[in-house]
Amino acid sequence: MRNLNRLLLLPAFLMLQFVAVQANDLDSVKYLQPRSEHLKEARLVVSILDYYHYRETDLNDSLSSVILDNYLDALDGNKNYFLASDIKSFQKYRFEFDNDLKAGNLVPAFYMFNIYQKRVKERLDFAIANSSKEFDFEKEETYRYDRAEEPYAQNEDDLDELWRKVLKSQALSLKLSGSDQEKVTKTLIERYNRFETNVNRYNSNDVFELFMNSVTEAFDPHTSYFTPLNAQDFRRESSKSMEGIGATLQQDNDFTKIVELRPGGPAFLSGQIDKDDKVIGIAQGAEGDMIDVVGWRSDEVAGKIRGSKGTLVRLELLPAGSSPGAPTKIVNLVRDKIKYDEARAKSEVIQYTENNETLNLGVIKLPDFYLDGEELNAGKEDYLSATNDVKRLITEMQEDGIDGIMIDLRNNGGGALFEAINLSGLFIPGGPIVQVKYKNGRIEKGTDEDKTMFYEGPMSVMINRFSASASEIFAGAMQDYKRGVIVGEQTYGKGTVQNVRGINDFLNGEKDTLGLIKYTIAKFYRVNGSSTQHLGVSPDIALPSAFDAKEFGESSRPSALKWDQIASANYTPLNYVDNQMLDFLKGSNDDRLKTDQSLVDLQSDIADLKTARSKTVVSLNYETRKEERDTAEKKRAARVKVGASLNELDANKVVDRSLDDLKDPYLKESIILLAEQIAFAKKKG
Repeated sequence: MRNLNRLLLLPAFLMLQFVAVQANDLDSVKYLQPRSEHLKEARLVVSILDYYHYRETDLNDSLSSVILDNYLDALDGNKNYFLASDIKSFQKYRFEFDNDLKAGNLVPAFYMFNIYQKRVKERLDFAIANSSKEFDFEKEETYRYDRAEEPYAQNEDDLDELWRKVLKSQALSLKLSGSDQEKVTKTLIERYNRFETNVNRYNSNDVFELFMNSVTEAFDPHTSYFTPLNAQDFRRESSKSMEGIGATLQQDNDFTKIVELRPGGPAFLSGQIDKDDKVIGIAQGAEGDMIDVVGWRSDEVAGKIRGSKGTLVRLELLPAGSSPGAPTKIVNLVRDKIKYDEARAKSEVIQYTENNETLNLGVIKLPDFYLDGEELNAGKEDYLSATNDVKRLITEMQEDGIDGIMIDLRNNGGGALFEAINLSGLFIPGGPIVQVKYKNGRIEKGTDEDKTMFYEGPMSVMINRFSASASEIFAGAMQDYKRGVIVGEQTYGKGTVQNVRGINDFLNGEKDTLGLIKYTIAKFYRVNGSSTQHLGVSPDIALPSAFDAKEFGESSRPSALKWDQIASANYTPLNYVDNQMLDFLKGSNDDRLKTDQSLVDLQSDIADLKTARSKTVVSLNYETRKEERDTAEKKRAARVKVGASLNELDANKVVDRSLDDLKDPYLKESIILLAEQIAFAKKKG
């Protein structure tokens, strides 16, 4: 094992250098320093990544440059704090982080953070001093809130002007929400006092984790480091044992955003919360005051959301993609543990009538590829799993006489590879399902060994941008085997496999309390040899999508591993689907996109959403902003909630509905396509 046991203490001269640069540049500001365990752990982490990570990448000058950019983005991605002169001074580290990490030298990383902390304090002092100012909202001016592509401020006067507009925009948002000047001032002062308290609470562990994740991000976006404290939270979340709302939170500049909804959790089951919604307020119980949480640390926001089972928490959310000042939504949630039954597969039967012929079409919503490993290992015959539940639901629907099945994998982020293989096996007569390639070039095939087909009838699979990992394996297998029609959006494109280990595992019997590392060890490939990385699965019939691959999905992550291809596995397509069928379905879908009012409205909503998302500037004029807000509120109120139609259903029942009952235009169109697929197959022979 290269380098893992060759740990050195930080040379004394580096600590002296650290003290010197702090004294020269930070005046009286309290600064943070690396601890001895950080120096040891940094060297261990880079050695682990060098030896075990799938990517054959040397920690060299090129990677060092990426680490610097990642760290600057993590500290001040919106360019609200640093001066151009700060960034210029940091360039001396651009090609040195590789050498520093190997030597256990964290001085530059901590120095940069302390400069950041000084700049933040200066901005917060300015904000608090100007929070009581009455702004002229009749003046025509704008505020650019997305500054990722803007240059850094040249001087403090430029930052003062930027922050004047920050305050004015926030004051205008509060005014539009009904606050008078006194309430606006009180809210802003409380917000920035709290923000300052949060910044002052940063400790050396926080800085170390922030920097080390800038290092791991350079290898790939799914590789992460967790401090010992945060490792406990990670394990707790992974066990699905937390009482809360079942959401994973992440810092996004001054906001906390929702990055994952756990199937079976209150947030997921509500059908009112989307990934990338931003939490801007939290209230306890039905009568508690809504507390402004803009500027809070994500762990503090999470702490406010957690609570005793059965208690109510109210969240004020800025919808995903909305600009500051856009209409917010209030969602009431009752805290609970993840409900396994609610996270399980659900089914309903949709009746579709055309030309006096009625078809019964089964829809199975699968939110997760779940598996109870303990029951499986104990030899329990009916162990809890996605495959066993789907088998049961298909059997029940067949007893009622169904003509076809659709598997709905929208927003299914993956799960157990074992289940992706087993579920695929229900629909094919045995054969390879997925190929897994490891760092050393070894390729393993995940194969369905059962030579029988549990379900032989017509089927389709519904996917969207947030179908990932195991979902992509299943959908890809059904497409490669030409077993079913794939409908929806291009999937996420996550084609990598991660391993999670405690850093202590790499020490020979030492008992230091160290953190946790999650790192990429392999890549997934379809049976046709194509990696699912970046490309994911492209649908046979593409429905309108609000999500571009460059903004949402693996392709939005600069450090994501590349797409590539290996040899095809030995498999035999079943040819339930052919080009004639797909051409017919595409033509039919194209016609409805022009004539079906729900699809016309959907495309209009998507166009509006993309326009709003592309905006980086908002008006600071009251009347203009109010008109924009009122228009957006009317459109949002009228917009159909997509993708939650089965959330309220009992996992143990088959529900019958007609096509006219469906409020979800994606589901409705997919049902029509399945009916046309069945009719085409009958007509052909």
